[in-house]
Amino acid sequence: MSRTISKVAKEIGINIETVRFYERKGLIKQPAKPLQGYRQYPTETVDRIRFIKRSQELGFTLKEIEGLLALSDAPCRQVEELAQKKLIAVQKKQNDLLRLEKALLELLSQCQNNKDNTHCPIIESLQPNL
Repeated sequence: MSRTISKVAKEIGINIETVRFYERKGLIKQPAKPLQGYRQYPTETVDRIRFIKRSQELGFTLKEIEGLLALSDAPCRQVEELAQKKLIAVQKKQNDLLRLEKALLELLSQCQNNKDNTHCPIIESLQPNL
């Protein structure tokens, strides 16, 4: 079943410009324009756009998604390696966020227990040691 660009965008819940952007980036192929009427996007293209959107939701960049699409016919081992690298990057971000959360909780605690209104522990922690 083929669809026009507006139907594709509506079905997937994206903007028409997103479809055009994916075409410009080479992530999907732009269908040929008939002499009369509108371009028709095949089901394979719609499925590919869904794949791109789902991959983005999982945190993959467009460059990484381009690599995944290129690997779609590759051995699973190559795809696994790419996913493993992404997992390591996600875990690193999680660790960084946990450290940030701990630091912010400590600073907030210092602020809440601060009896001296002439200085702020948060501001003092942000100033370089002079």
